[in-house]
Amino acid sequence: MPYARISLLKGKSPDYLRALSNSLHLALVEDYEVPADDRFQTIHQHEPEELIFDRHYMGGPRSDDFVLIHLTTGRERSQATKQAFYRKLVERLGVAPGIPPEDVMVVISTSQSEDWSFGAGRMGIGQRPKPVELAT
Repeated sequence: MPYARISLLKGKSPDYLRALSNSLHLALVEDYEVPADDRFQTIHQHEPEELIFDRHYMGGPRSDDFVLIHLTTGRERSQATKQAFYRKLVERLGVAPGIPPEDVMVVISTSQSEDWSFGAGRMGIGQRPKPVELAT
């Protein structure tokens, strides 16, 4: 049950944002053990003075295509699962929408199922509905 907050500089087209969203979701499904129908994302586009990032800290060089993805997830994943996800994510984002790997930063935070309500004021504990197939 991840919730993704995606931050990047303003000016990208709707097609670019759609490709970014789709590539993130596919990487989550393929390598982070997320059901295909579990998709919750917000995309925040910022003015240059609102998204501050070091262009060389622990990587880089970073360009104006820098994207910060903050995932809030339910259960913890193994280190191997996270590493596979990071690799798949930069691979997919490199293809569509064309983001260089150095421009992708990911932060993962975990929470408990009782920290979520998916609607109707119900706590997020219980059986998951049957997943649907993801169109690629």
